Amino acid sequence: MGDESQIVGLDIGTTKIAAIISEIGESGQPKIIGIGTSPSEGLKRGVVINLERTVESIATAVEDAEMMAGVKVDSVFAGIAGDHIRSINSRGVIAVSGSDHEITPTDVEKVIEAAKTVALPMDREIIHVLPQEFTVDDQTGVKDPVGMVGVRLETEVHIVTGAITSAQNIYRSVKKAGVEVKDLVLQPLATSYALLSPDEEELGVALLDLGGGTTDFAIFYDGSIRHTGVVGLGGKNITNDVAIGLRTPVDQAEEIKKLYGCAISSLVDPDETIEVPGVGGRKPQQISRTVLSAIIEPRVEEILSLTLQEMKKSNFFDLLTAGIVLTGGGSLMPGMVELAEKIFDVPVRTGKPQGLAGLEEHASSPIYSTGVGLILYGWEQMREGKLRGRLKAKGWFQKMKNIFSSYL
Repeated sequence: MGDESQIVGLDIGTTKIAAIISEIGESGQPKIIGIGTSPSEGLKRGVVINLERTVESIATAVEDAEMMAGVKVDSVFAGIAGDHIRSINSRGVIAVSGSDHEITPTDVEKVIEAAKTVALPMDREIIHVLPQEFTVDDQTGVKDPVGMVGVRLETEVHIVTGAITSAQNIYRSVKKAGVEVKDLVLQPLATSYALLSPDEEELGVALLDLGGGTTDFAIFYDGSIRHTGVVGLGGKNITNDVAIGLRTPVDQAEEIKKLYGCAISSLVDPDETIEVPGVGGRKPQQISRTVLSAIIEPRVEEILSLTLQEMKKSNFFDLLTAGIVLTGGGSLMPGMVELAEKIFDVPVRTGKPQGLAGLEEHASSPIYSTGVGLILYGWEQMREGKLRGRLKAKGWFQKMKNIFSSYL
């Protein structure tokens, strides 16, 4: 099956790796035909710390998806996240070049290039440049200036940067697993394609991805991405707290958290008990479910409070008319929406991926939001030959390919 009829999203997370295969049907829309997941071995807080284990995990997820779909995967849109991601806002300005002063796509590229000229440390690289709005002479708030007449063109952009070694290691891991990388995409940006409506992005909304190793967010307003950030805590921290508090192995703590965890103690029946397996041959013990919730609640409060602090670094936090959309594995925990509403003081809902047909019962869980979003992102890129008009990562990805072509 050729690349043009197949779009594959690869979500490389700290706790799980998910590969989702879609094919373009007669309707012209992607339809999910295969899903594969694998426990993520070799990553910590979104960063590769063991290359071989990461390669094995990616290969397993891709092979499982291939087996379900009955096709061979050639290339993927891979997500990138982690607490090495940093973002800044920047401005660029140029004089319109044509004699008739009509703004062309070349002028738009030039002004975005001008906005990219920011001083970065040697170990950091630009991953995305996301145009927010343009100004033509004194006319502000322009979304697409092509065809307009003016002598001065300005733009405001959101620049996402990552540690160049972290991006290279993800690229290498996917390549060594036997798959080409079509593009590396910031995970909260990809996830927004699967969860957010244009109305929400216009009114002001924050997407909050509660992952295993990190908690990532992106704030949208007036149809554009305005602020992104990462908190270096996630579901693994909650699991570790449960393991220590209940004196049980980490894998058992993860199961207990998934089955019985609740983010707010007051929502739990005080008479309900759960069985906790012992360590080293000790007998299982019965504990109240409220004890488990009392361990979980403070850590979730900490994660959400730190996220609130990061969000407030943006001027757009007070403009979240559409509130916050939670996703990721952590969003499945009972009480999470209620606790988030209490901490952020805005409406909160859990987002489930939408926009793709096929295997809905499998892919509708928030844990697949990024994988589905990567497919929708790739589909739009293929349809329009550009990245939604608000995203240009030109040059960076080609540079990354060139770095590795000599020895991969």
